[in-house]
Amino acid sequence: MSAVLCESALFRPMESDDLKQVMSIEREIYSYPWTIGNFQDSLYAGYSCWIMECTEQMVGYGVLMIGVDEAHLLNLSIAQDRQSRGLGRAFLQHFIDTARGYEAARMFLEVRPSNLNARNLYADVGFTDLSIRRDYYPAQGGREDAILMGLDL
Repeated sequence: MSAVLCESALFRPMESDDLKQVMSIEREIYSYPWTIGNFQDSLYAGYSCWIMECTEQMVGYGVLMIGVDEAHLLNLSIAQDRQSRGLGRAFLQHFIDTARGYEAARMFLEVRPSNLNARNLYADVGFTDLSIRRDYYPAQGGREDAILMGLDL
């Protein structure tokens, strides 16, 4: 399904009060979720942390680290029951626009090779494979590589 089933998605900055709900979604969709400390550290460091809401309900969240001339998407997550509806694409576009707003020239992200839906989305938007980060992600029975992808902004 490609239609966004949320006519008016709202993007707002993440706050500490959101972390309980963020963690609930994070634990539901990932075998190896970020910790609450990862999100707290991201907020404290001043990263660009966002919540996506539809009809006043949190449906996603993400974290973008801005550096000199570049941005690094650290986390982009959509609640399990809202996936495959175009929300991830809309949220990714929000992060691309945010990076451009900070005058980043390039945006990077890592993705699991096994996450075909995310890889296809990123490629469709224009991200290209740059390299492999060996043993980047925890995985059952060991570690999984990451594909480093980049997009010229």
